[in-house]
Amino acid sequence: MPLHFLTVDGELDTAPSDTPLPYEDRERWRRPYRPGPWRVGGAALLLLLASYMLLSTLIIAMAGTLAEAVVCLVGAVLVIAYALRLLRLGVWVSAHGIRQVGLFSTTTLAWRNVAAVRTVQQPVKWLGMPRTVQGQALLVEPRGREALRTVLTDHNADFLARSEAFDRAADVVEAWAAEYRRPL
Repeated sequence: MPLHFLTVDGELDTAPSDTPLPYEDRERWRRPYRPGPWRVGGAALLLLLASYMLLSTLIIAMAGTLAEAVVCLVGAVLVIAYALRLLRLGVWVSAHGIRQVGLFSTTTLAWRNVAAVRTVQQPVKWLGMPRTVQGQALLVEPRGREALRTVLTDHNADFLARSEAFDRAADVVEAWAAEYRRPL
C-alpha cells in the first residue's frame, strides 16, 4: 500500500546523476526526505494510546452510558488526527513552491517569491523545545521581506542524530529552489 506522505530513499539513489530532481511528476507536493524516527515513534505511541482509548470506548458503550462512550470516542479520534498531522509536519516541495506544514497551519511560498535558500550555522531548537543548541538550519529568504524563515534544522524530530539525512534534504530543497526560482 503506497504511503504518499513518506518518500522512498531509493527515488533519490536510482536517479540519473545529471538531474538533481529525480521526480517524474513535479507538480505534486512531496517531502524531500523521510520522517525521522522521533516523529514516527511519537506518532506510533499516540496511535497505541488511541487504540486503548477505542477499546475503552467499546467497554464503556457496553457497560456505561452512550454519552460517555461518545466522549471517549471523540477523544480517540482527536488523538488519531493529531498523530496523522504529526506525520505530515515538515517541508514539502513542488514546481509551485515550498510549503511548510505546521501542526495548526500551513505556509506556502511560491518559488517566484523566494530570494534565496541557504544552509547556515546558528542556534536551533532541540526537538522543537525552548532549549537551543548550535546546529545547522535551512533558511528561506522571501523576496521583499527581511525576516528569514527556518525551514529545517538538524536537531528537529526528523534529523536528530541523522546529519547526513539533513544534508541530503537541504541539498534537495536547494536544488528545487535553484531549478524553479527566478533570479532577481
